Amino acid sequence: MLPKLTATLIAPDSTADDIANIILHDSSLASATLRLANSAFFSGGGAAESVAEAVVRLGQRELYRLAALALVNRWETGTGGRGEPGDFCRHALCTALAAEVLAETSERIAPETAYTAGLVCDLGKLAIAHGCAAFFPALRAHCATRGGTWTQAEQEILGYTHSTVGARLLRAWSFPDMLVAAAEFGERPTDAPPESQALLAHLHAAKYIATSFGPGVSEDGFLFELNTVFLVEWGFTPELLQESMAVVHERARARLQDSLTHGVVTM
Repeated sequence: MLPKLTATLIAPDSTADDIANIILHDSSLASATLRLANSAFFSGGGAAESVAEAVVRLGQRELYRLAALALVNRWETGTGGRGEPGDFCRHALCTALAAEVLAETSERIAPETAYTAGLVCDLGKLAIAHGCAAFFPALRAHCATRGGTWTQAEQEILGYTHSTVGARLLRAWSFPDMLVAAAEFGERPTDAPPESQALLAHLHAAKYIATSFGPGVSEDGFLFELNTVFLVEWGFTPELLQESMAVVHERARARLQDSLTHGVVTM
């Protein structure tokens, strides 16, 4: 559903009715769209009584947020070995907000693209948690005894990594190549195709920011190798990242409120 909705959102000739018709096929997303449109922040013009009216009120940027968060939220249900309920979604949302803030600062990529990439880049971790939770003790032991990153442990124990799994899932779901690259190269951005380097720079920096201030970070998040040389080459200096962290934290607190540190994250 998200790939189709994304394509419609960016099509120059699409209408609010076209977008609404896609959203209406997903009851959870339709409800969330109406709920957000009628929230205190967006309801200045009175109640939105239809999804089409809500689409007009919210605009492209908020609809990207809703749709991508809906995907992450559903996949988190029922996973094992990944900490408290809501942690993955909480961390994904913080990564998305960090990528958005950095994109607004640099003006090199569209903030909504950066935001969506931040939300979906680690879906492979959820897929592994769904299918391979029994291997988590071995992954932990590998990291504890041999050191290295969680990704290196996945390759050694499982024979593949969450980055590979995530990229294959997004490709199978017909996501844009840019978002497939975000999943595949998020932790090794210098290996990404040249046309994806700008997005990967923002995403790599965003993953560092989201991990640094903590909400929802699981054990694998701290076993992540940061390519500082690559970030500085793209202008993401330690000073800029530190300044951005305060903005991201404020935005995350406003968005998540009581869910910033615990509980299930809702749309």
